[in-house]
Amino acid sequence: MYSISSENTPKLSGEILVPGDKSISHRALILGSMVNGRIEIKNLLESEDVIATANALKTLGVTIKKFKNKWEICGQGIGSFSGSNYLLNMGNSGTAARLLMGVVAGSDVEATFTGDESLSKRPMRRVILPLLKTGAIFKEPDKDTLPITLRGNKIPLPLTYQSPVSSAQIKSCILLSGLSSLGKTTVIEPSLSRDHTERMLKFLGANVETTQLQDMSWKISVQGLPELKPLNINVPSDPSSAAFPIVSAIITPNSKIKVKNICVNKLRMGLFETLVEMGANIEVSNKREINGELIADISSSSSDLKGVKVPKSRVPSMIDEFPILSIAAAKASGNTVMEGVEELRYKETDRIKAMCDGLQKAGVETIDDKDIMVVKGKGSNSCIGGGVEIHSKLDHRIAMSFLSLGLTSKKPIIVNDTETINSSFPNFLGVMNELGARLKYVN
Repeated sequence: MYSISSENTPKLSGEILVPGDKSISHRALILGSMVNGRIEIKNLLESEDVIATANALKTLGVTIKKFKNKWEICGQGIGSFSGSNYLLNMGNSGTAARLLMGVVAGSDVEATFTGDESLSKRPMRRVILPLLKTGAIFKEPDKDTLPITLRGNKIPLPLTYQSPVSSAQIKSCILLSGLSSLGKTTVIEPSLSRDHTERMLKFLGANVETTQLQDMSWKISVQGLPELKPLNINVPSDPSSAAFPIVSAIITPNSKIKVKNICVNKLRMGLFETLVEMGANIEVSNKREINGELIADISSSSSDLKGVKVPKSRVPSMIDEFPILSIAAAKASGNTVMEGVEELRYKETDRIKAMCDGLQKAGVETIDDKDIMVVKGKGSNSCIGGGVEIHSKLDHRIAMSFLSLGLTSKKPIIVNDTETINSSFPNFLGVMNELGARLKYVN
């Protein structure tokens, strides 16, 4: 178990690259295994979560090779997996587990999904229920947590599923299963969640339709049995990872940084929209497109922030960024109210409780009320006392968030169990220290 100390930083400056986008990296590997032919993937995030996906696909028989600056996958085509008694260890990755359940559900495969202590507590019935309707067989269909044994259906039934929540993982799981069906598979969700799966499917040649309905919900459909083209994929940098240095520069005096080649998909920009509403100095430049995704450079600098109300409708576009938003809110003037955030309770840990507990320990008042979180900001000129230890609860975003707060605290903030940062942002310390942060391992 590693602990990291974050000490007061004079300023942050410079230009950096952050690792490849985690969501897109998972999908590049999975869909790359379903094309007909060989593809190359550049800038794949080589984190523990993504490597878990690669290892699971290798276990299922996919040939995946790593070279110096790229990864190579020999795709076998849709619905080509077969066999039984596979053991797939998903580590800490909920995305890997739920998306690969969809792939297995649409294949002639029997596999048992396992994970680490944290992942084994996360709910899985949200994907089990729709997959049962496609003809997939679960050894214990009423079970909600890993380990879970699943027997797929080589020709799954086409499905129209009304999802109770907007979730890219639920949606992607169902669409991936539907790729090997003989008809059209449709997911209807209350608001539009991340669409990386749909964008990559379109880029590779699948017929995907996205339509807003009269009740303002969204219908996403994919036609079964497309022939996915073997097109190379360049993974843009991760906006969720970029959020940590960007917010750090906003709350640290005399700072200005630029993070390059960031995915600026409009369904991932909720945090940056919120920060601008709070008064943050943020500039987006050099926009361009790469394999169906919009990318750009994002600059940020020291800012005087004010508290705002974050509407429930924005939650799907910033579901992973609320922990670091809470840090920005702690340095804002007035209250920041985050509505409709109950889904945060089902991440690697209960992120609402973890952030509220940690902030209060650091001297910032909060309110934790079911699906609402309130941070009572102390103002940009306020002093965070520090001198506390925060337990990350084995959650990488909790760990990085409190290390960012420590850049402005009077005394160091020590965060325990920080090895989980490697699940999404390898070399986080190196990148931050390159900008001038004072992060270091402690005993």
